Amino acid sequence: MDQIGLNDFKLKRHMFTGIVEEIGIIKSVKKTEIGSQFTITAKIVMDDLRVGDSISINGVCLTVVDVKRKYFKLDLVSETLEKSNLGELVAGSMVNLERALKLSSRLGGHILQGHVETVGVILEKTMTGEEATMMVGIDPEWMKYCIPKGSIALDGVSLTIAEIDEAFITIALIPHTLENTVLGIKQTGDTLNIETDIIGKYIERLLTFDDEEMDDETSIIHRFHGFTFGES
Repeated sequence: MDQIGLNDFKLKRHMFTGIVEEIGIIKSVKKTEIGSQFTITAKIVMDDLRVGDSISINGVCLTVVDVKRKYFKLDLVSETLEKSNLGELVAGSMVNLERALKLSSRLGGHILQGHVETVGVILEKTMTGEEATMMVGIDPEWMKYCIPKGSIALDGVSLTIAEIDEAFITIALIPHTLENTVLGIKQTGDTLNIETDIIGKYIERLLTFDDEEMDDETSIIHRFHGFTFGES
């Protein structure tokens, strides 16, 4: 690549891996005309963070609008605040932080887009020594994308589903995850941003995409480019 090393090249589609880099702290929450502006203090992610970069906040992909030495700012629209648990956060809240994936990075977790689909609730959290088991209730609409031993992101953390039921999943949390993400301080009744595995959604789309739909979309494309058929 001309004059650009892979270490400096970030994917424009702002993909993430679900491997949290650090826990940030919300310095302030300011109401705006479109929603809110968060100011977040951090250390590790500040290393190369720039205005315009994408960053995952508790699993939600947001755009950095200002960067200082020890903190950065993000603008959140009302829809983001309503469809995720970010609307519950206040000054002093802790959040999971992950910068967008670079082409040179190892894919330690699984592919995430930072597009939260629904909000789940912790039904039960049980500590066993330094480890924990967490039962999470999820809207039935999204349970179809959950499979035993499959991947799921909770507040932006890539995890493996240990068990599954009709209305909830069970996750095992190791000490490292508890110590280095906000899942360590989450308790029963707390909410979690949910992003299911994108592979399942692509498979569903392929299986439900019929010939009639293909004909309709092809017709739209042809009309867009000025083509017409059946005329002499």
